[in-house]
Amino acid sequence: MKPEVKRVLVIDDEPAIRELLNLTLSRMGLNVTTVEDLAAARRALMTTDFSFCLTDMRLPDGNGLDLVREITEKYPQLPTAVITAHGKVEDAVHALKLGAFDFVSKPVDLAVLRKLVNTALRLGKDAEGEQQAVDGRGAPELPDALNRLIGKSAAIRQCQAMIAKLARSQAPVLLSGESGSGKELAARLIHDLGPRRDGPFVPVNCGAIPSELMESEFFGHKKGSFTGAGADKDGLFKAADGGTLMLDEVADLPLHMQVKLLRVIQEKAVMPIGGREEVKVDVRILSATHQALKPLVESGKFRSDLYFRLNVIELHLPSLQERTEDIPLLARHFLKEVTEQWDASETPEFSEEAMEALKHHNFTGNVRELINILQRAVTMCEGPLIQPADLMLEHVGVVDSSKAAAIGADKTDDLSLDSYMGDIEKQMLVDALKAARYNKTRAAENLGISFRSFRYKLKKFGID
Repeated sequence: MKPEVKRVLVIDDEPAIRELLNLTLSRMGLNVTTVEDLAAARRALMTTDFSFCLTDMRLPDGNGLDLVREITEKYPQLPTAVITAHGKVEDAVHALKLGAFDFVSKPVDLAVLRKLVNTALRLGKDAEGEQQAVDGRGAPELPDALNRLIGKSAAIRQCQAMIAKLARSQAPVLLSGESGSGKELAARLIHDLGPRRDGPFVPVNCGAIPSELMESEFFGHKKGSFTGAGADKDGLFKAADGGTLMLDEVADLPLHMQVKLLRVIQEKAVMPIGGREEVKVDVRILSATHQALKPLVESGKFRSDLYFRLNVIELHLPSLQERTEDIPLLARHFLKEVTEQWDASETPEFSEEAMEALKHHNFTGNVRELINILQRAVTMCEGPLIQPADLMLEHVGVVDSSKAAAIGADKTDDLSLDSYMGDIEKQMLVDALKAARYNKTRAAENLGISFRSFRYKLKKFGID
């Protein structure tokens, strides 16, 4: 039995371009319908089920963006791409905001177009599967993979629905939220649920790459292009070709790299250091930051054109303070994970008081801090129940002097809460440094606090 031939709708008022696109897509085994204006496109959409739509922006009877808006509302399962004038970043961003799947610039690069169409058609297959998974009320069920973003709160439900929607697009997404709130997990879900899931997912911390090495790391270099370049090297963009590149802490990019990044996003090509021609790359950009970018734009520390290019759609990851009702569910889930990873004989339970202490704790490090607290609790717990003192939270007033002895507290004449907590905090800092082999950045991350706070505490306790 022959597979069903996919139907594609192309809208362009230039006969030569229609003929070129028709020839290119037909050679891909597609059934192509070409029309010259919006009226003909609307008639075709009413009578034929298409798997992909490609429209020019400027048409005799209107703007292609109007068609993008209509397709998003009436045919949400139909991926639509737009053809934009060369260098018109504003048009591309506007189209993506309206729901366009992706865009190509004039003159159309046929290799880029073929990749775009293949990606869109994979998305169409996913849409057919979603249509079969509709419940009795006619609403599509969310993919099971979204359960990796744990929670039942309204804030998390909204995030899960947004991720499912973003996975169907190629639009750049800016993930915002406090440290430890799950931005990388959300980015992985967008990748895993989208048509690029078979391609690589490459996360990179922009703040961890030295400024002088940044261009080589991102774009690659040619052998002999600088001292130490003993061989050709592909950069991160090339490594993510066909997949997703996640730019974590994008606010830390220096201005000279912001300019180069903007060009790569716009041209969909990179120029390796020492290279003589650009190399095409097919990468979806997801970026993340715990800082608000708009004030950085206003102060001139972040380019406004790059900001609007990255922030086509923003996904905010709520902090634990914004979803306290999820804390018991998260705590039990990660407690089980910790005990399994540490090969503990059994998983302890939380006492009511311990759970209340968690629910009222100010999690400045969010989920990452919660996991760290649970690791301490499993270490300190001596029975089947985790008690408030096992959590070692700053606001917990119940202490056990035997625990103080266990962590090396040798003050028998002063067991005040302040001194007890001070001894615990100092020991935790020392232990974290040892575990991280005295890498302060890694030790701070393991404790779920900022590097600045960690450095302050080292100075406070006189730890060298």
